[in-house]
Amino acid sequence: MTCQKARGFLGQFKVAATETVDARKERYDAEDVLALLVGVEQLVAARGKTFEVLDLKKDRPADDVLLAHLMGPTGNLRAPTARVGTTLVVGFNEDVYKQVLGV
Repeated sequence: MTCQKARGFLGQFKVAATETVDARKERYDAEDVLALLVGVEQLVAARGKTFEVLDLKKDRPADDVLLAHLMGPTGNLRAPTARVGTTLVVGFNEDVYKQVLGV
């Protein structure tokens, strides 16, 4: 459901993803997920109407804290996950998407 909301949001504002990966078909283990953070300065982890912003450039949390935000209950990368410049957004929150995408 969350991925559908994200797709709908992107379509509404005519924002195209440069790469799409189906999390049901491609698995990301902890090592793969942490590798996604290379070059990322800010992580925004959204769950429903709440979200948390982590400044990875200034004060990077321990890997276990990062993984708690990035991994879902199935042990795979949470979806949707979007990288916009140096920001990685995990989960969907309309306000976060508007802010990060500047729409």
